[in-house]
Formats: sequence, C-alpha cells, structure tokens
Amino acid sequence: MTPTEPIGQAVIERKQHDTGEQAGTAIKNVLFATDFSAISEAALPYAAAICRRFGSTLHIAHVMSDTSLLMATGGVDYVSLGTMYDAAQAEAKEKIEQIVERLGGIPHRDYVRHGQIWGALAEIIAGAGIDLIVVGTHGRTGLGKLLLGSVAEDILRHAPCPVLTIGPKISGRDKLPTFPNHRRDLDPAELEVRHILLATDFAPNAGTHAERAVALAHSFGAQLTLLHVMEEYAELGSRSAPVEESLSRLRGLIPPSAVMAYSIETVLEFGPAFERILKVAQDREVDLIVLGARSAELAGTSRLPWSTAHEVIAKAHCPVLTLRD
Repeated sequence: MTPTEPIGQAVIERKQHDTGEQAGTAIKNVLFATDFSAISEAALPYAAAICRRFGSTLHIAHVMSDTSLLMATGGVDYVSLGTMYDAAQAEAKEKIEQIVERLGGIPHRDYVRHGQIWGALAEIIAGAGIDLIVVGTHGRTGLGKLLLGSVAEDILRHAPCPVLTIGPKISGRDKLPTFPNHRRDLDPAELEVRHILLATDFAPNAGTHAERAVALAHSFGAQLTLLHVMEEYAELGSRSAPVEESLSRLRGLIPPSAVMAYSIETVLEFGPAFERILKVAQDREVDLIVLGARSAELAGTSRLPWSTAHEVIAKAHCPVLTLRD
C-alpha cells in the first residue's frame, strides 16, 4: 500500500488484493420497464447489453394506468374506457414486438399490464425473480426538487433489487448506440466497464455493497474506487482522528480475499456529497457509479439522503447502479 496522498480536497490510498476466491455476479433476470418514450427507450441498449454479457433473460414490461390513458385522450367516459384500453393494449403489444425484433435473439418475456404502475411492476419482479431493473430517467429539475419521473421514483424507493438508471447526461464511451428500427436481429452493443466508483456513507449494509462492487469490478476486469465524502469538516484541521477513522473504515469494506486486476483505490473527499461524487466520477472517467439507498420508510434517516442520490442520478455522465439496503 502506498503512503496516504493528500490531493486537493481528497485523501487517497491504493491497495492491491491478489489472493483468494472472488464471488461471482449472478444476473439471471433483468426487467426493462418502459412507457415507450424516448427517455425510457434510451435505457434499452443497456438492458440488452447486460443480458448479452451475463446470459440473462430480458423481461420487458409496460403498465397502462387509467390516468395515463385518460391524459392521452383528453378524458373519456367510463363506457369508452374499456374500448380505449383494448386499443392501447394492442398498440403496446405491437411496440413490444418491435423491441423484441431488435434484440438479436436474447431470451425474453414481455408483459402488458393495466393498473397502478408500481403495483404491477412489483408483481412481475416477485413472480419472475428479477435480479436487476433497468430504467431511463429524464432528470429534470424544478424549484429545487429533482424530478426523476414518477415511475423511476417509485422503482428507486421500493424495488427489492438493484436498479440501474440511465440519465439524460450520459455521453462518451458510456453512451451505447440505439437500435435502428429498420434492422432485425441486431446484436446489442457491448457494455464496457473499465472503472467503477462506489460512494458509501458507511450505512449498515456498506460491506455488502462493497462486496457487490468488488464482484462487478472483477467480472468486468475494471478498476474500483471506494469513496466517502465528509460534509462536516470545518474543524478537521485540528483533529486528524476523523480522517484516519474514515480511511480505516473504507479499507475495512474491502473483502480480504478479493481478487482484482487493479489496485483498489480508497478516496476521502470533503464538501457537498453529490458534488464530490460527480467530480470524482468525472475526473476518473468512471463508467459506473454505485450508490446505496434506504427503503422508502427509512429514506428520511439516511446520511446519504435521497436528494443526494437524485442529484447524482440526474447529473451523472455514466449509468448509476442503486443498491438496496
């Protein structure tokens, strides 16, 4: 391990792990939730690429709510609602068939449901044994509140499994090409992950999150950076113990038996959490940011609050993987 290096507002350490067995990454079933908008469709290449890499089954789901149907038509009476539902269901199935034609033979199942969106998705997640959800989000802001989209918000707050969000600012090598509509049996693009950033607030499941990040880094042969941001640091100049304690806790998250192609970097940053997370990700050209998240009922108690997660998801230039505590 190299000596601790203070760089700007950061404290950095690197440690190589090269012995023991590495846990595998099992992603058997991937759920792609879509409303057929350009925002959600932007996430499809990522879902397909993950399925291709891990040999997963892709589950394509579209849920029609009464509210969305009424908004689409400007309002109708309930006598006409059944007819409108039948027409919308037929259109949704046709659009899903168009998606399937572009998947290049990836195993798949598709679902068209009617009802409350999260309730319908939750049934699919439980019934199909979903390991990962992939969803697009527009990330627009308004009056100080991040608006990720109601569907993405529900998924992030309630999903029992990891969620991969594809935001609007993704660019460069992290921007996978879309599927041309006129091509059939098109193999999806390869998902390249060369550098993973895990941002942690030392929540109770931080060790589990680190194990998953290590497994992903091992699977992709990627570099891994573990990051903790100290937002309260005004008096650190006279007290070095909190810095050393945080670095020690970061090091303690690394599984002792991890097998890695690169040294694992631990970074301690100071300042607003979302700003430092995004800055570290940008400076290191990170391909995937990994965050922990509380369940809906505990979200208000998080030291890495939803506002931080929302800012990162909306503004990141790479996909963000949110892990459930």
